[in-house]
Amino acid sequence: MREPWPALPYEDWRDTCDTLHLWMQIVGKVKLALSPFQNEYWHAAFHLTARGLTTGVMPYRGRSLEVQFDFVDHNVFLHASDGQTKALALTARPVADFYADFFDVLAALAIEVSIDPRPSEMPNAISCDIDRAHASYDAEYARRWWEILLRTQTVMERFRSSFVGKSSPIHFFWGSFDLAYSRYSGRPAPLMRGVPRFMQIAEDQENFSCGFWPGNATASGIEFGRPAFYAYSYPEPDGFKTATFAPEGAYYDHKLGEVILPYDVVLASEDPDEALLKFFRRSYEVAATLGNWDRAALEVRKPEVARR
Repeated sequence: MREPWPALPYEDWRDTCDTLHLWMQIVGKVKLALSPFQNEYWHAAFHLTARGLTTGVMPYRGRSLEVQFDFVDHNVFLHASDGQTKALALTARPVADFYADFFDVLAALAIEVSIDPRPSEMPNAISCDIDRAHASYDAEYARRWWEILLRTQTVMERFRSSFVGKSSPIHFFWGSFDLAYSRYSGRPAPLMRGVPRFMQIAEDQENFSCGFWPGNATASGIEFGRPAFYAYSYPEPDGFKTATFAPEGAYYDHKLGEVILPYDVVLASEDPDEALLKFFRRSYEVAATLGNWDRAALEVRKPEVARR
Protein backbone atom coordinates (compact mmCIF):
# COMPACT_ATOMS: atom_id res chain seq x y z
CA MET A 1 0.00 0.00 0.00
CA ARG A 2 1.37 3.42 -0.95
CA GLU A 3 1.97 5.93 1.79
CA PRO A 4 -0.33 8.97 1.60
CA TRP A 5 1.10 12.31 0.51
CA PRO A 6 1.93 14.31 3.67
CA ALA A 7 0.05 17.44 4.72
CA LEU A 8 2.02 20.69 4.49
CA PRO A 9 0.00 23.62 5.86
CA TYR A 10 2.00 26.69 4.90
CA GLU A 11 1.30 28.71 8.04
CA ASP A 12 2.58 25.87 10.23
CA TRP A 13 5.98 25.71 8.54
CA ARG A 14 6.31 29.18 7.02
CA ASP A 15 9.17 30.22 9.33
CA THR A 16 11.05 26.99 8.69
CA CYS A 17 10.44 27.36 4.96
CA ASP A 18 11.92 30.88 4.94
CA THR A 19 14.96 29.88 7.01
CA LEU A 20 15.66 26.75 4.98
CA HIS A 21 15.28 28.77 1.79
CA LEU A 22 17.97 31.16 2.96
CA TRP A 23 20.32 28.38 4.06
CA MET A 24 19.96 26.83 0.62
CA GLN A 25 20.67 30.17 -1.02
CA ILE A 26 24.06 30.22 0.72
CA VAL A 27 24.97 26.75 -0.53
CA GLY A 28 23.42 27.46 -3.93
CA LYS A 29 25.56 30.55 -4.44
CA VAL A 30 28.65 28.46 -3.73
CA LYS A 31 27.55 26.04 -6.45
CA LEU A 32 26.93 28.97 -8.79
CA ALA A 33 30.46 30.25 -8.14
CA LEU A 34 32.18 26.90 -8.67
CA SER A 35 30.21 25.22 -11.47
CA PRO A 36 30.73 25.70 -15.23
CA PHE A 37 27.83 27.37 -17.00
CA GLN A 38 25.06 25.27 -18.55
CA ASN A 39 22.28 26.52 -20.80
CA GLU A 40 19.09 27.73 -19.07
CA TYR A 41 21.14 28.06 -15.82
CA TRP A 42 20.87 24.32 -15.19
CA HIS A 43 24.32 24.38 -13.57
CA ALA A 44 22.93 26.30 -10.58
CA ALA A 45 20.24 23.80 -9.59
CA PHE A 46 20.17 21.12 -6.89
CA HIS A 47 18.96 17.55 -7.42
CA LEU A 48 16.98 15.16 -5.26
CA THR A 49 18.51 12.18 -3.49
CA ALA A 50 17.08 9.34 -1.42
CA ARG A 51 17.85 11.39 1.69
CA GLY A 52 17.47 15.01 0.64
CA LEU A 53 19.01 17.36 -1.92
CA THR A 54 22.50 17.63 -3.39
CA THR A 55 24.54 20.21 -5.25
CA GLY A 56 26.07 17.42 -7.28
CA VAL A 57 29.82 17.42 -7.91
CA MET A 58 31.48 20.86 -8.04
CA PRO A 59 35.06 21.24 -9.30
CA TYR A 60 37.63 23.07 -7.18
CA ARG A 61 41.32 23.39 -8.16
CA GLY A 62 41.81 19.77 -9.16
CA ARG A 63 39.52 18.47 -6.42
CA SER A 64 35.74 18.07 -6.23
CA LEU A 65 33.17 19.03 -3.62
CA GLU A 66 29.60 17.90 -3.04
CA VAL A 67 27.17 19.38 -0.50
CA GLN A 68 24.17 17.34 0.60
CA PHE A 69 21.15 18.37 2.63
CA ASP A 70 20.02 15.28 4.55
CA PHE A 71 16.39 15.43 5.71
CA VAL A 72 16.42 11.96 7.26
CA ASP A 73 19.02 12.65 9.97
CA HIS A 74 18.94 16.43 9.42
CA ASN A 75 22.50 17.36 8.59
CA VAL A 76 24.38 19.17 5.86
CA PHE A 77 27.29 17.05 4.63
CA LEU A 78 30.27 18.36 2.71
CA HIS A 79 32.18 15.64 0.87
CA ALA A 80 35.54 16.36 -0.77
CA SER A 81 37.11 14.07 -3.36
CA ASP A 82 40.25 13.68 -1.21
CA GLY A 83 38.17 11.73 1.31
CA GLN A 84 37.40 14.47 3.78
CA THR A 85 33.82 14.82 5.07
CA LYS A 86 32.44 17.54 7.30
CA ALA A 87 28.93 17.97 8.71
CA LEU A 88 26.68 20.70 10.05
CA ALA A 89 23.55 19.88 12.01
CA LEU A 90 20.26 21.13 10.61
CA THR A 91 18.83 22.71 13.71
CA ALA A 92 17.23 26.01 14.60
CA ARG A 93 19.81 28.78 14.30
CA PRO A 94 20.02 32.24 12.72
CA VAL A 95 20.89 32.41 9.04
CA ALA A 96 23.96 34.50 9.92
CA ASP A 97 25.26 31.68 12.15
CA PHE A 98 24.67 29.08 9.43
CA TYR A 99 26.52 31.33 6.99
CA ALA A 100 29.52 31.65 9.31
CA ASP A 101 29.54 27.94 10.21
CA PHE A 102 29.28 26.84 6.58
CA PHE A 103 32.20 29.00 5.49
CA ASP A 104 34.23 27.80 8.47
CA VAL A 105 33.68 24.23 7.28
CA LEU A 106 34.68 25.18 3.73
CA ALA A 107 37.86 26.72 5.14
CA ALA A 108 38.56 23.51 7.07
CA LEU A 109 38.39 21.71 3.73
CA ALA A 110 40.82 24.28 2.26
CA ILE A 111 38.15 25.63 -0.08
CA GLU A 112 38.03 29.37 -0.64
CA VAL A 113 35.05 30.82 -2.46
CA SER A 114 33.44 34.24 -2.48
CA ILE A 115 29.70 34.78 -2.90
CA ASP A 116 27.24 37.67 -2.84
CA PRO A 117 25.48 37.13 0.51
CA ARG A 118 22.34 38.98 -0.58
CA PRO A 119 19.48 36.53 -1.26
CA SER A 120 18.23 36.15 -4.81
CA GLU A 121 14.57 36.22 -5.88
CA MET A 122 13.40 37.15 -2.37
CA PRO A 123 11.78 40.56 -1.77
CA ASN A 124 13.11 42.80 1.02
CA ALA A 125 15.58 40.15 2.12
CA ILE A 126 18.35 40.69 4.66
CA SER A 127 21.90 39.82 3.62
CA CYS A 128 22.57 36.24 4.76
CA ASP A 129 25.78 37.11 6.59
CA ILE A 130 23.90 39.40 9.01
CA ASP A 131 20.40 37.87 9.04
CA ARG A 132 19.44 36.97 12.59
CA ALA A 133 15.70 37.34 12.02
CA HIS A 134 15.26 33.93 10.41
CA ALA A 135 16.21 31.14 12.79
CA SER A 136 13.54 28.41 12.63
CA TYR A 137 13.83 24.74 11.77
CA ASP A 138 11.05 22.20 12.29
CA ALA A 139 12.56 18.87 11.25
CA GLU A 140 9.19 17.18 10.74
CA TYR A 141 7.94 19.78 8.27
CA ALA A 142 11.27 19.92 6.45
CA ARG A 143 11.03 16.14 6.01
CA ARG A 144 7.45 16.37 4.77
CA TRP A 145 8.38 19.03 2.21
CA TRP A 146 11.24 16.88 0.91
CA GLU A 147 8.94 13.83 0.70
CA ILE A 148 6.54 15.87 -1.45
CA LEU A 149 9.43 16.76 -3.75
CA LEU A 150 10.28 13.06 -4.09
CA ARG A 151 6.68 12.11 -4.83
CA THR A 152 6.41 14.94 -7.35
CA GLN A 153 9.61 13.86 -9.10
CA THR A 154 8.23 10.34 -9.51
CA VAL A 155 5.17 11.72 -11.31
CA MET A 156 7.31 14.10 -13.35
CA GLU A 157 9.47 11.20 -14.54
CA ARG A 158 6.35 9.52 -15.90
CA PHE A 159 5.32 12.77 -17.58
CA ARG A 160 8.82 13.32 -18.95
CA SER A 161 9.11 9.86 -20.54
CA SER A 162 7.09 10.54 -23.69
CA PHE A 163 8.91 13.72 -24.79
CA VAL A 164 11.85 13.30 -27.17
CA GLY A 165 12.69 16.97 -27.79
CA LYS A 166 15.00 19.03 -25.61
CA SER A 167 13.92 18.91 -21.99
CA SER A 168 15.51 19.81 -18.70
CA PRO A 169 16.52 17.55 -15.87
CA ILE A 170 14.05 17.50 -12.98
CA HIS A 171 15.82 19.88 -10.65
CA PHE A 172 15.40 22.21 -7.69
CA PHE A 173 16.01 25.93 -7.98
CA TRP A 174 17.14 27.42 -4.67
CA GLY A 175 16.34 30.98 -5.79
CA SER A 176 12.62 30.51 -6.36
CA PHE A 177 12.57 27.44 -4.07
CA ASP A 178 10.71 25.14 -6.45
CA LEU A 179 11.11 21.75 -8.08
CA ALA A 180 10.91 22.27 -11.83
CA TYR A 181 10.89 20.54 -15.21
CA SER A 182 10.82 22.19 -18.66
CA ARG A 183 10.17 21.15 -22.26
CA TYR A 184 11.31 23.12 -25.31
CA SER A 185 9.69 23.55 -28.72
CA GLY A 186 13.01 24.08 -30.53
CA ARG A 187 12.24 27.73 -31.32
CA PRO A 188 13.82 30.83 -29.76
CA ALA A 189 11.74 33.00 -27.43
CA PRO A 190 11.53 36.80 -27.35
CA LEU A 191 13.79 38.51 -24.84
CA MET A 192 12.09 39.02 -21.48
CA ARG A 193 11.93 42.66 -20.42
CA GLY A 194 12.23 44.08 -16.91
CA VAL A 195 13.68 40.92 -15.36
CA PRO A 196 17.18 39.99 -14.09
CA ARG A 197 19.73 38.86 -16.67
CA PHE A 198 19.77 35.26 -15.40
CA MET A 199 16.03 35.02 -16.05
CA GLN A 200 16.47 36.33 -19.59
CA ILE A 201 19.05 33.59 -20.19
CA ALA A 202 16.88 30.91 -18.56
CA GLU A 203 13.88 31.85 -20.71
CA ASP A 204 15.62 32.39 -24.04
CA GLN A 205 13.86 29.46 -25.73
CA GLU A 206 10.16 28.77 -26.14
CA ASN A 207 9.24 26.40 -23.34
CA PHE A 208 6.62 24.78 -21.17
CA SER A 209 7.53 24.50 -17.50
CA CYS A 210 5.87 22.88 -14.51
CA GLY A 211 6.71 22.16 -10.92
CA PHE A 212 5.95 22.33 -7.21
CA TRP A 213 6.22 25.48 -5.11
CA PRO A 214 5.57 25.75 -1.35
CA GLY A 215 3.73 29.09 -1.60
CA ASN A 216 6.46 31.45 -0.37
CA ALA A 217 6.85 34.99 -1.69
CA THR A 218 8.10 35.36 -5.26
CA ALA A 219 10.73 37.85 -6.42
CA SER A 220 7.92 40.31 -7.18
CA GLY A 221 6.57 39.97 -3.64
CA ILE A 222 3.55 37.77 -4.39
CA GLU A 223 2.94 35.28 -1.59
CA PHE A 224 0.46 32.56 -2.53
CA GLY A 225 0.32 31.30 1.04
CA ARG A 226 -0.20 27.60 0.34
CA PRO A 227 1.73 24.90 -1.50
CA ALA A 228 0.79 24.35 -5.14
CA PHE A 229 1.76 22.77 -8.41
CA TYR A 230 2.20 25.17 -11.30
CA ALA A 231 2.53 25.25 -15.07
CA TYR A 232 3.25 28.00 -17.56
CA SER A 233 4.39 28.56 -21.12
CA TYR A 234 6.81 31.22 -22.33
CA PRO A 235 5.93 32.97 -24.49
CA GLU A 236 2.34 32.46 -23.40
CA PRO A 237 0.19 31.58 -26.43
CA ASP A 238 -3.09 33.32 -27.16
CA GLY A 239 -5.99 31.58 -25.46
CA PHE A 240 -3.90 30.04 -22.67
CA LYS A 241 -5.47 32.20 -19.96
CA THR A 242 -9.01 31.14 -20.83
CA ALA A 243 -8.37 27.45 -21.56
CA THR A 244 -9.86 24.62 -19.54
CA PHE A 245 -7.38 22.79 -17.34
CA ALA A 246 -7.53 19.53 -15.43
CA PRO A 247 -8.15 18.03 -12.95
CA GLU A 248 -11.03 19.91 -11.36
CA GLY A 249 -9.57 22.61 -9.14
CA ALA A 250 -6.82 23.67 -11.56
CA TYR A 251 -7.11 27.24 -12.79
CA TYR A 252 -5.20 30.10 -14.38
CA ASP A 253 -4.00 32.59 -11.75
CA HIS A 254 -3.85 36.03 -13.37
CA LYS A 255 -1.69 37.50 -10.60
CA LEU A 256 0.98 34.81 -10.91
CA GLY A 257 0.56 34.35 -14.67
CA GLU A 258 0.55 30.57 -14.24
CA VAL A 259 -1.83 27.63 -14.09
CA ILE A 260 -2.18 26.57 -10.48
CA LEU A 261 -3.28 23.30 -8.89
CA PRO A 262 -3.35 23.74 -5.09
CA TYR A 263 -1.58 20.97 -3.22
CA ASP A 264 -4.65 20.44 -1.03
CA VAL A 265 -6.68 19.53 -4.13
CA VAL A 266 -4.17 16.79 -4.98
CA LEU A 267 -4.04 15.68 -1.36
CA ALA A 268 -7.83 15.26 -1.26
CA SER A 269 -8.08 13.39 -4.57
CA GLU A 270 -8.74 9.66 -4.77
CA ASP A 271 -5.42 9.07 -6.55
CA PRO A 272 -2.98 11.99 -6.01
CA ASP A 273 -0.38 10.64 -8.45
CA GLU A 274 -2.89 10.37 -11.29
CA ALA A 275 -4.44 13.75 -10.50
CA LEU A 276 -1.02 15.40 -10.68
CA LEU A 277 -0.07 13.56 -13.88
CA LYS A 278 -3.33 14.74 -15.44
CA PHE A 279 -2.47 18.32 -14.48
CA PHE A 280 0.97 18.18 -16.10
CA ARG A 281 -0.33 16.50 -19.25
CA ARG A 282 -3.32 18.76 -19.77
CA SER A 283 -1.36 21.97 -19.10
CA TYR A 284 1.29 20.91 -21.61
CA GLU A 285 -1.28 19.88 -24.23
CA VAL A 286 -2.95 23.29 -24.01
CA ALA A 287 0.38 25.15 -24.24
CA ALA A 288 1.78 23.04 -27.08
CA THR A 289 -1.43 23.03 -29.12
CA LEU A 290 -2.11 26.75 -28.78
CA GLY A 291 1.59 27.48 -29.36
CA ASN A 292 1.69 25.40 -32.56
CA TRP A 293 4.48 23.13 -31.41
CA ASP A 294 5.49 20.30 -33.75
CA ARG A 295 4.02 17.70 -31.44
CA ALA A 296 4.37 14.85 -33.93
CA ALA A 297 8.15 15.32 -33.92
CA LEU A 298 8.53 16.06 -30.22
CA GLU A 299 6.39 13.35 -28.64
CA VAL A 300 6.28 9.57 -28.54
CA ARG A 301 2.62 8.63 -28.55
CA LYS A 302 3.06 5.09 -27.28
CA PRO A 303 6.49 4.75 -25.66
CA GLU A 304 7.65 1.16 -25.62
CA VAL A 305 8.83 -0.38 -22.40
CA ALA A 306 12.31 -1.87 -22.74
CA ARG A 307 12.44 -5.51 -21.82
CA ARG A 308 15.52 -7.44 -20.79
